[in-house]
Parts: sequence; structure tokens; C-alpha cells
Amino acid sequence: MRLSGGVLTTVPIGWRSGDEPPVTLPRDPAREAARRELSKGMYHENDPSWYERAMDAFWDWLDKVFDTASAATPGGGVGLAVIVLAVLALLGALWWRLGTPHRTPVSSARLFDDRPRSAAEHRAAAEAQAAQGHWNQAVQERMRAVVRSLEERALLDARPGRTADEAASEAGRVLPAHADRLRTAARDFDDVTYGGRAAAEGTYRHLAALDDDLERAKPALAGSSARSTTSTAHRSRQGAAE
Repeated sequence: MRLSGGVLTTVPIGWRSGDEPPVTLPRDPAREAARRELSKGMYHENDPSWYERAMDAFWDWLDKVFDTASAATPGGGVGLAVIVLAVLALLGALWWRLGTPHRTPVSSARLFDDRPRSAAEHRAAAEAQAAQGHWNQAVQERMRAVVRSLEERALLDARPGRTADEAASEAGRVLPAHADRLRTAARDFDDVTYGGRAAAEGTYRHLAALDDDLERAKPALAGSSARSTTSTAHRSRQGAAE
């Protein structure tokens, strides 16, 4: 800028001749600067979250699956929808017919836990559970009371690891008049404990009545049975001789 004849004029500075190369920035530093600038949070405030991105990817994948299935199914999308509805109807019919699947009772599981208790303690626990309407636990404790009582009376040997089925089978040989009820009680115990089924109040009441009856039951001694059989055979022979 200079004063010429009282007039302020502007003289361009920094003028370059045509022979000088233009000023340029190197490519890599410029790219890195742009990357740093775009990585700032202000540019990503409205980006979708990781959950939204994952759901978008899932729906895109599901859409591709259905498109592929529609292309391979006679009738296209309508045919695929009919097949899906038929499968769902079949599953619903099976569920309604068979009900909720239950686990098969595991007869090899142990009847008692590691801490031994008396028959009276098991009965008290059973009554406490029954008073609260917890019939599953009441049935379990009453069955344990039945078996422990037979052990305390020496009608069964105290054997760790015994199952309910084993106890019922062994007790049924000693008390044959109650063999059927003992097998029913063992089956109820297995169904409640390992089969995932719910016990009713009636189930517990029947088991409690069995426990009371077994307390008064007299064992069938092997010697008396043998004598009874011999006497019967002797009378039969006498009748045939007459």
C-alpha cells in the first residue's frame, strides 16, 4: 500500500511469477486431520446406538432368510406363511394334547438327605408343611417318616442311599397287607420329587393314613407263614384221606 498523488492505492504483495509452483498440503496429513476432526463427539450425537445397529443387522438377516425361503417355497411368500401357520398349529395341538412335558421320575435317587432325623421329626416337618398348604414338601416328609419308622421298628434295615421304590418293595414283603399302598406312596413321592408334578391335599392325607396304619400293623413273620402253609397242606391231605 502506498501514497501516490494524494491517493492511497493498493499494491498487491506476495505476487508470484508463473514459474513458481502453487502452495499445496501433503495428502496424508490432510487425511489424518480430517479423521481427527470427524472423530469428535459433536459429529456423532445422533448416531444409532449399538443395540439399534444390532437389531438392524438382525432384521436385515431375517429378511434375507425369508426372501430365500420364499423363493424356494411354492407360492412364494403366501406359501411360506401357510407352512409357518401349519407348523404352529401342529405344535399347539401337540402341546394341548400332551400337556407340559414332565421329567421321568428317577427311581435311583436317594430317599433321605445326609442329616439323619427320626420319624417323629419327619412327621412334625410334614405337619408343618401341610399347615401352610405346601403339599409337595408335606408328602416328601411324610414318606420319609414312614420309612424311618419302619427302620426304627427294625422292620427295615437302616441302609443309606435307599430309594422310595426300594423301601416300598422291602416293606411290602414284611407287611403284605399294605404292599399296594406302599407302592402307591413311593410312586407319589417320586412324582412329586423328581417328576415335577404337584401334590394335592388328598395325596398327603392318604399317605398320613398309611403312616398311622403302619404304626399299628404287625409284621408277617416268615416262620408263622411257613407253619400256616404246612398246616393248610396237612389238613388238605387229611381231607383227601377221608
